[in-house]
Amino acid sequence: MKFPNLARIAKTAFGAQTIHPPYSHTVQIGDPVLRSKCMEIPSETIKSNEVQTLINHMIKIMRESNCVGLACNQLGMPYQIMTMEFTEKRKKDFPPSVYKAREMQTLPLTVIINPKLTVTNFEKIAHVESCQSVRGYSGEVSRYKGVAIEGFNENGEAKKWEFNGWNARIAQHEVDHLNGVVYTDKMDPKTFICTIWEAVNSRGGRVQLPFFVK
Repeated sequence: MKFPNLARIAKTAFGAQTIHPPYSHTVQIGDPVLRSKCMEIPSETIKSNEVQTLINHMIKIMRESNCVGLACNQLGMPYQIMTMEFTEKRKKDFPPSVYKAREMQTLPLTVIINPKLTVTNFEKIAHVESCQSVRGYSGEVSRYKGVAIEGFNENGEAKKWEFNGWNARIAQHEVDHLNGVVYTDKMDPKTFICTIWEAVNSRGGRVQLPFFVK
């Protein structure tokens, strides 16, 4: 799997581009790559320089974007790789009451390749979600409270992960991405809002929303 080859595939499938993937920004809803069913990574290539470079790039952009999860196609690459991380630093962004109500918990860096998700707790709960590929908006989505994922880690080792509460939500969100599904497909449409609408009004519309990592 060579990135130049993939770049040519992306150019053919998703239109001419002056910058080739993997991007250092997250693509936005409307980009056809977000609707693609991502391709599996052959397990024997996971430890190759090409795949490891892609994984490290995903981790870098996820952290620089201050998000808790990222799917490979969000960087323009239609492959079955997802990353997740919920740090102690991120925990401080939420009031204790919200942290508890959403069943949040810290999660060490987790890389999952070729994920296969099964539901372990069929109870559903609705919470507000946002997405780096739908910048500036949010909406309520009902998700299962518990899931398990089988796949490979960044070292090419077959593993099974168990996620509950908020981390289960993150996992479902990212697996959806790899299947060409965006949270707006599943949200309650009446809850869809621009998260900076108050700033838009108070500043007379003079608000800029960056789509790049500073």
